[in-house]
Amino acid sequence: FCFMAAPGKVAAFRLPPLPTVGDIIKLFRLKAQKQLSQNFLLDLRLTDKIVRQAGELKNAHVCEVGPGPGGITRSILSAGVEQLLLIEKDARFIPGLQMLSEAAPGKVRIVHGDILTYKMEKVFPKHLKKNWEDEPPNIHIIGNLPFSVSTPLIIKWLENVSKKDGPFIYGRTQMTLTFQKEVAERFTANPGGKQRSRLSIMSQHLCTVENCFIIPGQAFVPKPEVDVAVVHFTPLVQPKIQQPFELVEKVVKSVFQFRRKYCFRGIGTLFPESGRLKRTEELMMTANVDPTLRPFQLSMSQFRSLCNTYRKMCDEDPSLFVYNYREELKQKKMRPLLKSTSQLEQTEEENEL
Repeated sequence: FCFMAAPGKVAAFRLPPLPTVGDIIKLFRLKAQKQLSQNFLLDLRLTDKIVRQAGELKNAHVCEVGPGPGGITRSILSAGVEQLLLIEKDARFIPGLQMLSEAAPGKVRIVHGDILTYKMEKVFPKHLKKNWEDEPPNIHIIGNLPFSVSTPLIIKWLENVSKKDGPFIYGRTQMTLTFQKEVAERFTANPGGKQRSRLSIMSQHLCTVENCFIIPGQAFVPKPEVDVAVVHFTPLVQPKIQQPFELVEKVVKSVFQFRRKYCFRGIGTLFPESGRLKRTEELMMTANVDPTLRPFQLSMSQFRSLCNTYRKMCDEDPSLFVYNYREELKQKKMRPLLKSTSQLEQTEEENEL
């Protein structure tokens, strides 16, 4: 469903007096749902601070993800944006957002939908589109993300960055998003850091990532058990690993599969059991990566070398890329079960005879 405020623009925009976010919550009897990991931010000084991290928003086009009761929404509108698209999955918040839409005529569009499946290729005007090499377009994505959605959503958007589609069809669209503090630390972790992970490589190879500031858990209602961090992403003109997203993700996932073991253990999962050792040695020697390094010690250039070498091996043997280690493991576990079932059936047939 889509709601649009009546057309009409205001020269110097300022929201009229409105009920506080706390009053909106009481008015519409809104209660944060634990299963959706919802936490409301009511302090407008903090919501203003989040919005300032996005940069200059005057006359910008903004998409806010999961606005909830509308705290960050008010700060975005007060920044003088041209248009604001709100994507909210929870229908309970729509009436309160509609009230904000009516207070900002012609500026707000509300979409009741799921951001994980919502198509963003056509939501902004075509004239905003920039070449990838140019400065980022005047488009921003902002959101206080529920913890349950944040990781799958950023992986989806990183894939969009890699393919230059979705919200990045307009150019290097910037994102300002909230994450659990521990997750945010993974985005910016350096080689050797204890938080270095798959998220570190996937985000840093595609974006400049800035961990802006921490919001203490007690600032939210209800209070989460962890602190929250605001992270700003700007897509890079050139990715640090120039290989398809799926290939990079497969290599990085495999390496970090056994985080505390030597990296050759995880890299081995890229290859079928028959010939695994030989191919793992070939990959590591060609890529010139020390097999006794731990996954979190590997630098971006080492990951690049591993991905480039693996790509050459896949080009020579296309069956390699479709190989799935977990699937082989599953089948291996099933074999004794199938064997015992087959033996039981055979015994039953002999007894019948």
